[in-house]
Amino acid sequence: MEFDSHPLVYRPWGCYETLVLSDRFQVKRIIVKSGQQNSLQMHYHRAEHWTVVSGTAEVTIGDSVKLLTENESIYVPLGIKHRIRNPGTIPLVFIEVQTGAYLGEDDIVRFQDNYGRAEAGEVK
Repeated sequence: MEFDSHPLVYRPWGCYETLVLSDRFQVKRIIVKSGQQNSLQMHYHRAEHWTVVSGTAEVTIGDSVKLLTENESIYVPLGIKHRIRNPGTIPLVFIEVQTGAYLGEDDIVRFQDNYGRAEAGEVK
C-alpha cells in the first residue's frame, strides 16, 4: 500500500497542509479557528485562489471586504494586500491554490498581525 502524508503546519490562527506542490503551483487545505484571522499580507511572486469548503470567510482584498460561504471562491492577485478571517463559530476550511514563479513561505510581507509577527511590512 502506498500513500502520501501531508503533515499539518500549525499557526496561531489554525493550521494548513500542502496537498500538491509543483514548479508553478501549490494546493493547500487551510483551517482557520473560530474568531481568528491570518495577518494582513501580500506576496511579490504569487497569486492565490481561495475556495471555501465549510464555514464562513470574511475576506479582505485591497480595500474590499466580502463574506464567502461554502462553495464560493475568490481570486487574490499578486501584490495586493489580503487577509482571511473566520467570523463564525465552526472552523473555516478552504482550499488555496497558489500560482506563480516562486511559492516559498518567505514570500509573505506582513502589515498587521494579531500574533506579533509583523513590524512595518516585515517579511516572514
